[in-house]
Amino acid sequence: MRAFARSVGAQLSLALLLVVAIALGVVYLTVVPSLRDRAVNTRVAEMEQIAGRLRPQVTDVTPFDPEFVANASQQNGIVRVALLNRINPQSPVEPQQDSFANGRELEGDPVATRALDGGKPSHGTVMKGDITYAEAGVPVLGGRYALLVRAPVELGSIRLVERRVLLAAGVALLIALLLGYGGARMFARRIRRLERAADRIANGRFDEPVVDSGGGELGALAAAFERMRVRLAHLDDARREFVANASHELRTPLFSLAGFLELLDDEELDEPTRREFLGSMREQVDRLTKLASDLLDLTRLDSGRLTVAREPVDLAALAADLAEEFGPLAGSSGHALSVAANSAPVLAEADELRALQLGRILVENALLHTPAGTPVEIRALARGEHALLEVEDAGGGIREEDRDQLFQRFFRLDGTRASGSGLGLAIAKQLAELMDGAIELDSRPGRTVFALVLPRSESPAEPFSREKALSAGA
Repeated sequence: MRAFARSVGAQLSLALLLVVAIALGVVYLTVVPSLRDRAVNTRVAEMEQIAGRLRPQVTDVTPFDPEFVANASQQNGIVRVALLNRINPQSPVEPQQDSFANGRELEGDPVATRALDGGKPSHGTVMKGDITYAEAGVPVLGGRYALLVRAPVELGSIRLVERRVLLAAGVALLIALLLGYGGARMFARRIRRLERAADRIANGRFDEPVVDSGGGELGALAAAFERMRVRLAHLDDARREFVANASHELRTPLFSLAGFLELLDDEELDEPTRREFLGSMREQVDRLTKLASDLLDLTRLDSGRLTVAREPVDLAALAADLAEEFGPLAGSSGHALSVAANSAPVLAEADELRALQLGRILVENALLHTPAGTPVEIRALARGEHALLEVEDAGGGIREEDRDQLFQRFFRLDGTRASGSGLGLAIAKQLAELMDGAIELDSRPGRTVFALVLPRSESPAEPFSREKALSAGA
């Protein structure tokens, strides 16, 4: 019972019932008393008029004329007419003449008493049993008598209206209760469906869509739940794929290291082969170190814990440092790495170390994913309110269908996992956005340009520190 009372259906039904009851109560209290007051006031005014017409007809002989009140009563529609006075000042008023037989009923009448005591006309109502009477009294014969006129107030029609209003109110309350409960049950079912959908999503089940065709606020809420379900499903798929890819990336170098360690246990291994194995092991350790660093950066980016500074950075100086840093790698792979001549500084508002990290990612991609002998150029330039660091290569270009996936995690153009972690461009994109910038791509056969676009700065930049560059690469 308590659970039912706390249910949405019961509460909405009671709320609707209360609203209807209050509305009907206001109608009843506005209509019925108003009709009753109007009927009473009309009857009292009528008695005042009759008393005013009869007053001049009262003379000194009237108290001794037993037919005066009877004739006055008949002339005014069988209205009760009476003359009242007091035997002494302390006694109540008593009827001396009464057009009705039961004259004792008027003894102590309040309206007649006020007329005698105040010496001026008085009016009002009195209740006798279930009947309401309208009365008007006027002092006559020098205030020794009071002429009283009385008639019942016809309230039968008012009571009929009252009964019908109450009956209609009862029917309206019953209908409101039924409709309210029915509508509330419908809303409650929709809410329970949303509750079950929320439980499914909370339990990690994203296969069933959240649908509500009722519209309104609950329909909008269901649509929000569906958007949340789709988003969480995508995030869950991305999480699973990320864990699988990261596990693969970690397992490959670890298996390679384990194999080399077993080979190094061979006592008959010659020294040149041992040095070759140690070099390969260092490469795998470097690969693991870079992968761990990339995964740490992604974790910080996803959790919002990675912060960037805002300072003027000279992209032209940064391009020169990148060319110097990657010169040996470019020479070993047969690439012609150059920096476009630019004597004027190109200042960007960015984090110096993160901008260098992004430049490294772009240059490394150009050197690793283009054939030997491909020219690679680094340049810095200004474009409107932005400063750009561009890395251009003369490779085969990037297919149109691959460009949308290029910045996804663990994606490689060749579809393999043989080199790199596939995280560089994903990290670059998020880092650029964190600095209010972007990574732009322009590619066609024979020319591919990756551009780091950053807000332009007008403040002078500090000289680029080689120690900062080394620490950024650590």
